[in-house]
Amino acid sequence: MLRLSVGALRTRWQLFAGAVVAVALGVGLVQSGLQLLAATDRPVVPSGLSAYQRAQVREGYVGAATLLGMSVMLAAFLSVFIVSTTFGFITVQRRREFGLLRLVGAQRWYLCLMVVTEAGLLGVIGSVLGVLVGLLATVAQSRLLVQLKMLPPWFDAPWDQGAMWAAMIIGVGTALAGALTAAWRASRVNALEAIVEGRAARRAMTPWRWFWGLSAAAGTLLLVIVAQAARDLVAGLMIGLVVMISGSVALSQLSPVVVPFVGRIPAVVVRGNLIADLARAGVLHAVRRSAATAAPLIVLVGLVVGMWGTFGSLAKAVGVEQERLVTADVVVDHAVGNGPGIAVSSVQTVVPIAVTRGRKTVYSEAVGIDPVAYQQTHKLRPRKGSLDRLTGNTIAIGPGMAAEGYKLGSTLKVALGNRKVEVRVVAIMPETLDVSENFFVPRALLPAGGRTESLVKLAPGGSLEGQSVKQWAAARGEAQQRSNADLFAALMGLAGIFTAVAVVNAVVMSTADRRQEFTLSRLAGLTRAQVVTVAVVESGTVVVVGVLLGALVAGAALAGVAAGPYGLAAVAIPWRLLGLIFGAALIVVGGAAAITAARATSRRLGTY
Repeated sequence: MLRLSVGALRTRWQLFAGAVVAVALGVGLVQSGLQLLAATDRPVVPSGLSAYQRAQVREGYVGAATLLGMSVMLAAFLSVFIVSTTFGFITVQRRREFGLLRLVGAQRWYLCLMVVTEAGLLGVIGSVLGVLVGLLATVAQSRLLVQLKMLPPWFDAPWDQGAMWAAMIIGVGTALAGALTAAWRASRVNALEAIVEGRAARRAMTPWRWFWGLSAAAGTLLLVIVAQAARDLVAGLMIGLVVMISGSVALSQLSPVVVPFVGRIPAVVVRGNLIADLARAGVLHAVRRSAATAAPLIVLVGLVVGMWGTFGSLAKAVGVEQERLVTADVVVDHAVGNGPGIAVSSVQTVVPIAVTRGRKTVYSEAVGIDPVAYQQTHKLRPRKGSLDRLTGNTIAIGPGMAAEGYKLGSTLKVALGNRKVEVRVVAIMPETLDVSENFFVPRALLPAGGRTESLVKLAPGGSLEGQSVKQWAAARGEAQQRSNADLFAALMGLAGIFTAVAVVNAVVMSTADRRQEFTLSRLAGLTRAQVVTVAVVESGTVVVVGVLLGALVAGAALAGVAAGPYGLAAVAIPWRLLGLIFGAALIVVGGAAAITAARATSRRLGTY
């Protein structure tokens, strides 16, 4: 058995190469992620920093740990996805081989164990290569996190042998997990399929695939309906995150049915051309090949575009909400006093603050305000207490801390600059989408320095240079989006690398099965260039279909946002990101199709 498995890997190395690369990347990223996680668990904070600076460093370590944890899970998931796709495709191509083994007496369990052994060998090879990738990935991820200002410049991640062994175990485990379904399908092959192709070989949709695909589609539709009925922005956002996953699973499982159906749409535009007609026939009839290429694109576009659009919509909603809550006319970046043409000016200064409640100390920022002017320029009112009492040694809990359990009338210890005082909680503000304002204090408690801005309500006929409230509110939303942009850019790059491996792997595997098709096309009169062009146009059509279906999933994820209280004004569609993914997919898939088709037709006719 071991000899057969090793022989299969040796003779079909081109088919297994993509899975090996995926496992190596997964192991490398898991190893570097675990090594960095171990280092972030023991943060090094120099003694010369202030308490606020130390808190910022620790907060950066927490953010880095979150990103690393997400990247480890994403790498493991995508590795399983690519390995399962590879073995599923190879199992179909090897049905005749499995039938011959059944014909000479091999039992079902033998075929199953043989495929599992191949997956185990693949996992070991990929894991060994992944250790080398992990060494480079550790340096690269450390530099990236420092550049993103999540980790300080002095951060160092020492070698962790436990992370290496854990990553290798995960690598072999993902390879075995990805091959289980293919091993079961291999054990179902009948001996007659060594002679005649059975119905199972021609059937792209298995009963289980129908079950999971239709179940995920029904769940996605139900979630979209619930999100529409809820008419709540936060609920719509949370449901949208689930819709991305369930919708991507549904369309990837149903891709052998959906891709050929949607593939008719691009073909209508170029109907009548020989190359286009042949490419269209390839998309419609080579169902497995089209589905295997489109499925990774559906998952990538659905998850990445949907997630970026969801959090972009949240940031945009912050701006819309702030615009509706502020009644001022102009915002300037310095203190403005009352004078001619100014009805009221609310001067707000942001300073670092340390708030101690019991044994817990929170390092954050406080906004120093004049409560009278603040209430004249803002519609937001406390849900408990009153801002009119914000005088002397008092504090108001802002929207960012409203859900942290602070009690009205309780006493807190605060540090503002070099001054430490006890303050009484006189107001608790309601929660808002903008969580940047955590505490409000009277301006009399403010230390020197800080960032100051003034929200000014103009008198009739008055004017003042500065930002309009609409511009200021949009900038606040964009600032929140920038805080998430680096995180998603890192995850998007990781997902893009794995998707590129998956689609190139699908193209390479399908080309290995198309040599006879290409030969017949050449014998029918097509030139080598025309054959290659057909392959490129066919792959481009599949890319269009995959991106369209992924965009459909992303649109379904944003349906709940559009039904929320801010309507379409809060919906952010990442057109630039969608165009970037589409262009990159055309280049990668088209290039892979051209290269593999050119190699497959490189021999002269009669030498195949």
